[in-house]
Amino acid sequence: MSAPRLGADELVNGLTVYAEALEQHREILNRLNVFPVPDGDTGTNMALTARAAIDELAARRSAGTPAEDATAVAAALAHGALMGARGNSGVILCQVLRALAAAVPEAPDGLGADELAAAIEAASAAARAAVLRPAEGTILTVAADAAAAARAAVSDGAGLLEVLEAATTGAQSGLWRTPELLSLLADAGVVDAGGAGLFLLFPSLATALDGRPSPEEIPLPPEVAAVIAAGGARARPSEAVGDAHEDGPRFEVMYLLEAPDESIEGFKEVWATIGDSIVVVGGGGLFNCHVHTDEIGAAIEAALDVGRPRQIRVTDLAEQVEEERWVREVGESAPPPPSGPPPRTSVVAVANGEGVRRIFRSLGVTELVAGGQSMNPSTADLLAAVEESAGEEVVILPNNGNIIPVANQVVHTARKPVRVVPTKGIQEGFAALLEYDPQAPSEDNAKAMQEAACRVVAGEVTQAVRASESPVGPVGAGDFIGLSRGGIESVAPSVVEATTGLLARLLRAEHEIVTLIEGEGARVGDTRKVTEWLHAAYPTITVEEHRGGQPLYPYLISIE
Repeated sequence: MSAPRLGADELVNGLTVYAEALEQHREILNRLNVFPVPDGDTGTNMALTARAAIDELAARRSAGTPAEDATAVAAALAHGALMGARGNSGVILCQVLRALAAAVPEAPDGLGADELAAAIEAASAAARAAVLRPAEGTILTVAADAAAAARAAVSDGAGLLEVLEAATTGAQSGLWRTPELLSLLADAGVVDAGGAGLFLLFPSLATALDGRPSPEEIPLPPEVAAVIAAGGARARPSEAVGDAHEDGPRFEVMYLLEAPDESIEGFKEVWATIGDSIVVVGGGGLFNCHVHTDEIGAAIEAALDVGRPRQIRVTDLAEQVEEERWVREVGESAPPPPSGPPPRTSVVAVANGEGVRRIFRSLGVTELVAGGQSMNPSTADLLAAVEESAGEEVVILPNNGNIIPVANQVVHTARKPVRVVPTKGIQEGFAALLEYDPQAPSEDNAKAMQEAACRVVAGEVTQAVRASESPVGPVGAGDFIGLSRGGIESVAPSVVEATTGLLARLLRAEHEIVTLIEGEGARVGDTRKVTEWLHAAYPTITVEEHRGGQPLYPYLISIE
């Protein structure tokens, strides 16, 4: 039997195993995530990036790309990774995958030990070159240690599999020493999340070569494993990690940039003056660009100066960090065991805020999935809750417009009948549950619950993070805005004025009940001023108050 070599087929099989491993360990990686921002999405971003590379190849093959054409396979993998890269970690991983793919066409008979070590070295160098200000104690350190171990193994006469085993050992060693190099990790009691995700690449390639089992777990130092078992990184936004974020840029800006290769160095120099966590990868006139900045306009204008940006994505890191903190905290508390006879129909609800969860439980919900505006649960999260529910049938309350399409996917994959009531907010979810009958079929429940949800007039109050225009006037950064399902209804410098302005726009003569759900940032005095205004302006209205604890929205409003 000849010595194994890593060709196009083996690389594709290895990256398929890798994408599956990232998905399997996604939540662990998310819990490790504290750098550069503790937004809990490193595992998700790396899994999506690897999957995009595989999906691109599958699409090209279905369109006629020959499976045995190593150059075409490498091009598809590289292009898919570039187009699908997400977040800081995903963009860096994209560069690693592109470098590995580029090595395959250079070795018609497949990569041997020396060629593979050179490819891993090239991948490490490419990843480091993509980052404007490389930091040690990150995925870059893990890549460098894997490359050094692979080269040392070749020097000792190792074969291909032994090089992969050495790279695996080197990656683990680099991962374990990341807290020594980056104090942020040491303070949080974790290792680098991106480095942990990269570690999985090397044993995944070995699996493709000799069929060994893929990694069942990421080898973590015992003290880190204990932190993860306890729910995640110790430092959260209100502690050391959050302080670091609060001193840093507010927004993550990403886009694909069509521009001449020779213009990119100047482009990066401009970005260096307006932000950090800068990663730019690609070539041949197409680049995937990532930056953390407070200057969204300037970040986009820099692209317009050299080429054409597209697929622009802007993420408010403060919102994402805050919601991730809540999602992680509530995930640690399991709902109480149900009492009474098992229901024919159970309800699965997506909720954020311990008070909101408590209200949902009181209305009959036993399966709660953490999520909200910027931390949407996956189809797998909802499916797991459906399968764990006691009822023979299930109704899902998404409680967010972004989550409705995800919930609809569960209908086709669950092993029990599932109906989705397309609630777009917590307020509609509460109203729907007033018509919930545990012993009725899911079809009957869904019909009655949807009718109830449609009768609710919902609103919410939040704070603007940047200046903009609205139908009711200009919005300044820091202003409070009142939102209905139709858009912005009120703008004011205080939360009380924004809330009363929103209520004045939404209330009608036929309305009888206003429910205020207080979130984080709502103060007792503010709530009293709002209720006093209501009693004075609408003396026949009944006002109910609940403490929801939801992040980002000081007040959620329900009018019936």
